[in-house]
Amino acid sequence: MFGIKKLLQKTNKSKMLSPSNTPYMMIGGEVGVKALANAFYDEMETNPHLQELLAIHQLPLDNIREKFFQYLSGWMGGPPLFEEKYGHPRLRQRHMHVKVTKKQAELWMLCMNNAMNKTVEDKQLKDHLRQAFGQLALHMVNHP
Repeated sequence: MFGIKKLLQKTNKSKMLSPSNTPYMMIGGEVGVKALANAFYDEMETNPHLQELLAIHQLPLDNIREKFFQYLSGWMGGPPLFEEKYGHPRLRQRHMHVKVTKKQAELWMLCMNNAMNKTVEDKQLKDHLRQAFGQLALHMVNHP
């Protein structure tokens, strides 16, 4: 698993992580993580370049927005909301029913980068998140 805490510890030695200094807290806690999750799906719904990505999601997106927020909460070092409700994320396994191509991973990153540009103010945090999300997106590719 590509945990953001591990990546930040490896790449950000000047700011040691602690329970009060996690990506979850740095982004603004529940409010910040929810804003990122919503901005991500808002971008997917409104950006004409992301229609291929939107097409593989079940509509309406209300349920997936909440699940994504819950996943991001734990992934960023906050409450493990997704795991408490659904068990271990096993993201790749949960997405095997969908053909995830490298192009779709790139579209996902376009969507996430645009969402972060709208919601994450700290440049260093955004850079680290971008790296971690990039690794995660590539990990999800399951089809040529």
